[in-house]
This record gives sequence, C-alpha cells and structure tokens, in this order.
Amino acid sequence: MTRKVLFALTSHGELGDSGRATGYYVPEVAHPAEVFRKADYEIAFVSVAGGESPKDGVKPDDSVVANFLADPDTAAQLANTPTPAQLKPADYDVIYFAGGHGAMWDFPDSDELATLAAGIYENGGVVAAVCHGPAALVNLRLSDGSYLVDGKNVSSFTDEEETAVGLAGVVPFLLESKLVERGAKHTKAPNFAEHAVADQRLVTGQNPASAAKVAELTITELDQ
Repeated sequence: MTRKVLFALTSHGELGDSGRATGYYVPEVAHPAEVFRKADYEIAFVSVAGGESPKDGVKPDDSVVANFLADPDTAAQLANTPTPAQLKPADYDVIYFAGGHGAMWDFPDSDELATLAAGIYENGGVVAAVCHGPAALVNLRLSDGSYLVDGKNVSSFTDEEETAVGLAGVVPFLLESKLVERGAKHTKAPNFAEHAVADQRLVTGQNPASAAKVAELTITELDQ
C-alpha cells in the first residue's frame, strides 16, 4: 500500500509589523517532497485556512524548487489546499509541517491542525517538522493531555538563528525557548548547519538545510 505524506502549510503572509511578506518556505517542501517521491510516497497538502498559501524562499537557481512548482499536479493541489477539518488522520502516514516565518503566527493556534496531527501520530504515523514548522508543536497535545514534545529530542530554528536573521523582535515568540517550556529536549547544530533528530516517531529539523534530512529520517522511522 502506498504511503502518504501530508505537507502542512501556513496561511499567514505578513511578517509581523515589519511590512515584509512571508509565507511557507518553498524549499522546505520541494526538497523533502523529492525524497518522499523517490521512496514512492504520495504527496498531499493542507493549509490552516485552505486555498493557496503565500510562498517564500523561491530562488531562481534552485532547480528542485523550479521542478516542484512546475509540476501540473503539484500546482493544482497548491492552488486549492483543503483545511485540516476536511481531512481524516487515518488517510495519512506522515504530517510534515513546513517552515517559513508565517508558521509562527498561525500554526500554534490552529486546533484543527493539532487535532489532525495528533490523530496521525496516535494511529502510528510520524509527525515531522522543520525550521519554523515546529511552531505547530508548541500547543499540540495528545489524547492523554500531554504535549507531544514533552520529554522528546526536538530541533527547530534556534533562538540564535532568529537573532542572526534580525527577527527575534518580530516573531511572536522564540521557537526554541517555547519548545523547551513545553518539555522538549532541544538539540541543535551551529547556525544554519544541517541538523535533524528523530525520537519516537517525532522528526524535527533545525533550518532549511535540514529539510531533506527530516524526510529521510521520517522514512526510516516508518520502516522500523
């Protein structure tokens, strides 16, 4: 049976009060999607508000991103994503929370997204997230009331990286610190270096350089 991965995208397009645009970081979807497709996974998408999500991080020299966006089936799906409430956890083996700064605003407060992810996890699936995608984990509780990240090794965009890109005062909270508050054992590499960690079907990565590695670790987790 073909395994299915659901990429969760932010619907938030404004970078706080900075006047700058944001959204989901397209390379953090395109590169892991390539890994999953090579492993014969089916790809699907969901966003907090449904419809088309705002894009960020598209660079003209990234052929993987260019091919991803040019694929007609992918383009059609991205143009009209469902909301979490329209989907059933049993239909997916993985939910992969893509980063991009927009996730910091709408992922944490989406109860429907959290419910969907908890259902996938409690059905034996993997919850994966990269960079700012772990913002979806800060309020994600399992059916016993515990935080999914509590006691687990987790990575994310770090407080140092947020400071380095000049946005520590713009984002609504610092992601690394918030995950630690929720009981996560936060792990990290030097700024912007690849780093990903898997712990009990929770797979997380630090930054855009870690996105493909998160996909690889996710496949390994499901094959165990």
